[in-house]
Amino acid sequence: METTLLVLAAGMGSRYGGLKQIDAISDDGKAILDYSIDDAIRAGFTSIVFVIRKDFAEEFDAKIGARYKSKLLIQYAHQSIGDLPEPYSCPESRSKPWGTAQAIWAARDLIHTPFAVINADDFYGRNAFKQMQKFCETMPKEQSQPLFAGLATYELNHTLSENGTVNRGVCTLNEAQQLVKIEEHTEIQVLEAQSIVGKNASQQVTELSPYTPVSMNFWAFSPNIFIFIEKYFAEFLEAHIDDPKSECYLPDAIDALIQSHTLNCKTIETHSQWLGITYPQDKVEVKKALAEITQKCPYFED
Repeated sequence: METTLLVLAAGMGSRYGGLKQIDAISDDGKAILDYSIDDAIRAGFTSIVFVIRKDFAEEFDAKIGARYKSKLLIQYAHQSIGDLPEPYSCPESRSKPWGTAQAIWAARDLIHTPFAVINADDFYGRNAFKQMQKFCETMPKEQSQPLFAGLATYELNHTLSENGTVNRGVCTLNEAQQLVKIEEHTEIQVLEAQSIVGKNASQQVTELSPYTPVSMNFWAFSPNIFIFIEKYFAEFLEAHIDDPKSECYLPDAIDALIQSHTLNCKTIETHSQWLGITYPQDKVEVKKALAEITQKCPYFED
């Protein structure tokens, strides 16, 4: 069965200070994204769509995309501030893209198979890709309501940074491991007493269990999800289009679909090691961890 990997690679890397999605992490010049692509190919994904910005399209293709065109179908979608549902048009005050929900929607004309979504700058682990590809194969191309989706979850304590706070989608599950709620928490950090705290959507400081399942933006959808994301995005624009800093986040869109009983989302617990770079200082530890992983699990072998 054909399955697609959708890679969100249009981020500006404001906290990192550059394009971390193509920044080399290994001594031989490989980026974190190269490892994810290798894992995706091994897992059986048949095509990749990269969501990027036009201003670095040539550089991205030269460093990433061109190397894989002989192995599977590579396509590009461009996230731009002017790509909005009708009848909306971008205000002159807007200078940044509209968030991860818009990034997903940018690929609406290119994806016609079940697909998984990842961030370009996160390492998810080989087994996680196998789990998600198998899940995608269970999804029909067309579905009636409610929609059916999947989310790979990781334990919170395995996704933190020693160099600053992080934001995570905190998941609430029912006994059947269905996603009941996902709420973005910001400024998550470990205190001196080893307790973990973060601010919820109401900006209240809350203590979080280290074993809390969180989303690292590794989702699985059928292609008709685009219809519902467009509707949610339009509703978001109606309320927030004049706020130059507003962002339409994918977890918020998914949570709204769950609460309206439009979507059922199964969580897929993975024990794969997650790695990510939020701050420049994270790079040293990620490079070391990747070197240890590749000793046990070789990469980039034909």
